[in-house]
Amino acid sequence: MKLLIRNLARNTAESELQTLFEAHGSVQSCSVVLDQKSGVSKGFAFVEMPKPGEAKAAMKNLNGKEIDGNRIRVKKAEKTPVDKDSK
Repeated sequence: MKLLIRNLARNTAESELQTLFEAHGSVQSCSVVLDQKSGVSKGFAFVEMPKPGEAKAAMKNLNGKEIDGNRIRVKKAEKTPVDKDSK
């Protein structure tokens, strides 16, 4: 299950997020989204956890948790619809 983590501090590292989510189960991937021009975090990330039960436990336990001075928001990532014009 792919999770969206919002309201991250700009200095939150992928390794920190990975450790945080691994406390609730196995983590398949973890990626902080960076601005292409500056290389600075955009304040959100995606974490993929292969077991839905573990992902739901992480969502429940980490949503609203304070990390690096920011209260993060964790929810299931929505699949983005394919743009008709990009085909």
